[in-house]
Amino acid sequence: MFNNVEKKEAIAMILAGGQGSRLGVLTDTVAKPALPFGGKYRIIDFPLSNCINSGIDTIGVLTQYQPLELNTYIGNGQPWDLDRLYGGVSILSPRIKGDKIQPYKGTANAIYQNMLYIEHYSPEYVIILSGDHIYKMNYKDMLNFHKEKNADCTIASLCVSIEEASRFGVLNTDENRKVYEFEEKPAAPKSNLASMGIYIFTWKKLREYLIKDERDRNSKNDFGKNVLPAMLEAGERLYAYEHKGYWKDVGTIESLWQANMDLLNFKIPVQLDNPPWTIYSRNSLRPPRYIGDTETLKNVYISEGCNILGKVNNSIIFPGVTIEEGAVVSNSVVMPGAKIDSGVAVNYTIVAPGSKIGSNTAVEYGEELTPGSRQITVIGTGMGIS
Repeated sequence: MFNNVEKKEAIAMILAGGQGSRLGVLTDTVAKPALPFGGKYRIIDFPLSNCINSGIDTIGVLTQYQPLELNTYIGNGQPWDLDRLYGGVSILSPRIKGDKIQPYKGTANAIYQNMLYIEHYSPEYVIILSGDHIYKMNYKDMLNFHKEKNADCTIASLCVSIEEASRFGVLNTDENRKVYEFEEKPAAPKSNLASMGIYIFTWKKLREYLIKDERDRNSKNDFGKNVLPAMLEAGERLYAYEHKGYWKDVGTIESLWQANMDLLNFKIPVQLDNPPWTIYSRNSLRPPRYIGDTETLKNVYISEGCNILGKVNNSIIFPGVTIEEGAVVSNSVVMPGAKIDSGVAVNYTIVAPGSKIGSNTAVEYGEELTPGSRQITVIGTGMGIS
């Protein structure tokens, strides 16, 4: 169909179209991968940066729910060196058939709808990624493992506690890391080796199973629920590649807050100051931050364009935030453009972009639900409390 096309060994497909309903008001008007993270980033920066750092320069980003801000943020891919004449980053929306949009029915269907995009590059391998995970990973190492094992599918995995394993797809493997059993979110996990939702497929094999899955009217069109079990049942070669570093799925309020707080703990290996593996982003053009001399700062990230006159402890402060004299912000994530007035106490809170908290207001929750888990308050985008 396409002539004179340079073949790509591997391309990446980032699933970035989920609604993110568990994040409540934070995703009312914005796709989850476009949410601010870590003081100057968006969540989508992590898979995009991992790709370019791994030498993967052809990426499809599959969007669906509230895509405008995410599409605008990615643009032509220039901040990630993905503004390429051939390859680079492409935004892939659900197809239109006749006069109707065909929404993505599941993760597998999303890839199925974009098979022509994949075949344009005639890759040997396709890397499937999620747009809402915080981690650093060299996909080339995982690809080399896939080749060494002559695998049809390689699943990135990590060990979790047996108590939380039921939240994930759970793998059982032999001594050679070959998968002999896979269960999606089992009530009684037989293993603590969890799927990270990151896959490398040999494209010819994946194409075959996507077509089969699409023809099955009873399928949920999901990789974990349908495609992987079908491959395993048919005797295909599935292997588990174990990830040793930091990884967090930020699909809930608590996990998003915790991942931000992890950046302030230098004992946790997710530090952003790592030149050999830079996390790139589209930065806002703002003036230098201003910090007054009347209050104190302790263990904080403060971005450009901020005016900080109050007290800030153990918090992430995004660009353009104002914290007035007499305000106290602790254990919180304050997103771009928010304003916290004098006399306000904010604790264990995520303050969404553009929100304002008026004078002499207390926003303090932080109730410990279980050891190490707290309930987090959220002030929604554009909301005002006074």
